[in-house]
This record gives sequence, C-alpha cells and structure tokens, in this order.
Amino acid sequence: MGTAVSLDLADPLRPSTLDELADGVFAWLRLVDARFSTYRDDSEVSRLDRGTLSPPEASADLRAVLERCAELWGETDGYFDAYATGRLDPSGYVKGWAVQVASDRLLAAGAANHCLNAGGDVRVRGHASSGRPWRIGVRHPWNATKVAWVLAGTDLAVATSGVYERGHHVVDPRTGRPARGLRSVTVVGADLGVADAYATAAVAMGRSGPDWLAGRAGHECAVVADDATCLRSAGLPVVGDGGPAGREADTPFRGSTHDRYRTTL
Repeated sequence: MGTAVSLDLADPLRPSTLDELADGVFAWLRLVDARFSTYRDDSEVSRLDRGTLSPPEASADLRAVLERCAELWGETDGYFDAYATGRLDPSGYVKGWAVQVASDRLLAAGAANHCLNAGGDVRVRGHASSGRPWRIGVRHPWNATKVAWVLAGTDLAVATSGVYERGHHVVDPRTGRPARGLRSVTVVGADLGVADAYATAAVAMGRSGPDWLAGRAGHECAVVADDATCLRSAGLPVVGDGGPAGREADTPFRGSTHDRYRTTL
C-alpha cells in the first residue's frame, strides 16, 4: 500500500492465537495491495484500466469496490471520483475499506480490543491494554513531530486525507487540477472506507468541503485549511476542551455547522 501498517491486539489471548490473528490481517492487506495497487502492472486494477481484464473476469472484491465507488461518486456530487486522475484509481476508498474488513474479521474472531493503523487511517475497537479508550493522534499538517488533535474512543473509524506527505495529490475532478484550500481533513465515523472517501472528497472540494461534511449524518470532522484555520464539528471526540490537541484555541466562535477555530498551527 506504500505506507506503514501497525496492529495492536489488546486482548489477553494466547501468543499463538495473537500471532495467527496478526498473520491473517497482514496476509489480507498484502492481498489487497496485490489486487488494487496502481503501482503494480499485474494488479487487477491496472489490468482492468488497460483493458486486459474485463469486468466479468474481475474478482468479487474488485467488483464490489467499484460498485461502492460509483455510489460514493453520487453521494459526494462527483467529488469522490475513482477516475479523477484520468485512470482507474480507487485508492481513496480501498485503504479504508481494507482496514475496515480486517477489523471486522478480528472482531468476529474474538479480538474485540484492537487498533489497526494504515498510514493514518485508523480503526479502533474496545480498549487499549491499559483498560482505557484508545487515543488517536491526528498529525500536525506542518510538523510531523506534533499532533493537531488527539481523539479518544472505543469504536471509531478515523480517516485523514492531507497534502503533507504526497503534496496536493487529490484532484478536483471538475477542473482536473490538484485541489487547493485544505491542508488536512479528518473524518470520524463507523465505517473506515466511507470515512476515507469522504475525507478525500472534502479535500477535492476545497474550502466548501467542511460545510459539505457538516451534512453527513453520523460523521464528525476536523479540518485544517491552507491558511492554518482550524475547524471541527461539535461532536468530534477530542481529548480535552477547545482547539487543536485539546488546548484552548485563540479565538473560538460558533458557526451554523461547526465549532470554528483560528489558530497558529
């Protein structure tokens, strides 16, 4: 997937059981990478894009992902577009979906307390080994050694789309050019694939993205704009009160859809 993946299994299971569960997670993610990678010429996605694989020949997983991407295209008014770059690239959904599937499988196997993190797309369930809710740091968009917010919960899907590692890689499908206006978008919900797609779509929308996110029932968000303006929805499960990383923000004020913060990140 071109990113680091970490897994924390917090249930008091036998070491052999934990090893088996972890091996299953990473085997699944390797399979997803082999099937969906846009960097591998032999992946199903690359072959389908070239026309050397027909849709009926595609795996059930690929067909299901493409169907969901089409639905998300409609839900986002076309801003989540698997063809935004001019070729098939469902990566804005696939990574979150793959982690969600892995988490669902862990839960079904009896590992009710775990944290799976794939490059900032995080699915947590239950509690950490300390017995406390999981804490998730949202990366500071300009300083990799700091966090902008810290979230906490026992059943969260947290997806972040930003420009701090790959630059302005999210394309506005209406212009065909890299989207501008937002530095980082974090979406919190129940399904990581959907949260991932919503975060990608909001970045593609630019400054109108936060208001669109405010209308997504069952989802919370945190946004950092290019000018360092920070916005978060009122229900974001942030640790502490106020603005980024639980600190009181400089000048908070309430808008119709968000608690808004301007700070000097």
